[in-house]
Amino acid sequence: MGTPKLDFTNRSVLVTAGAAGIGLAIATAFKDLGAKVFVTDINPDAVAAASEAGFTALVNDVSDEAQVIELAAAIRREFGGLDVLVNNAGIAGPTGPIDTLDTVAWRTTFDVNVHGQFHCIKHLLPLLREASDASIINLSSAAGRLGMAGRSAYSASKWAVIGLTKTLAIELGDERIRVNAICPGAVNGPRIEAVIEAKAEMLGRPLAEVSDLYHRQSSLNRLVEAGDIADMAIFLASSMARSINGQAMAVDGNTEKLY
Repeated sequence: MGTPKLDFTNRSVLVTAGAAGIGLAIATAFKDLGAKVFVTDINPDAVAAASEAGFTALVNDVSDEAQVIELAAAIRREFGGLDVLVNNAGIAGPTGPIDTLDTVAWRTTFDVNVHGQFHCIKHLLPLLREASDASIINLSSAAGRLGMAGRSAYSASKWAVIGLTKTLAIELGDERIRVNAICPGAVNGPRIEAVIEAKAEMLGRPLAEVSDLYHRQSSLNRLVEAGDIADMAIFLASSMARSINGQAMAVDGNTEKLY
């Protein structure tokens, strides 16, 4: 009998922004399946909690290339290699018509959501090249395949993630390093609540009304849960997805319009 397809024993995984929210759900799912999981987060308290929960954890800002170089060295020191990179770190960015947006806030959105993934891939690629069946999973968004009024910085950055994913899938395919993206819909939690609040303020509409629109924007008429995203990450990193490469996998309950 062969090795179970969802067994990650002796495999090493990095989840950026993995100490809370979607990242923690992904990190926990890999850990429960036997993986050695390294998580980073910009929040020291969240990193401390992740360390207490049994993860190897480090305070790290992926938008700072020097810190990512230090992260790569720490992973080699602690794990000796890397099999799976989950580029989860991201920020919501500013909300408003494009002519009202702060230029620094726009640039910061790209620094984290796009440049952060570039930094991690660039500096962790030597470790992934040493692995067999390595996988890179980039977190994009439903806003990475649909326009989203008032959220141009976020949406543009998440479209960029899809372009990065598809290009690297071609570049790295010969090396048997698969690169895919996950496009979550509105995920239940504090982050989407903040986005809904900002959108309601921009539109001048009641918070409850805008919240209801977000809850009903998918065909399933509900928000996605963090565990749904974790399940997709596990699948994409597993041998069951060995022929899946360069794809943007929607986990959004069939969302056709973003509010």
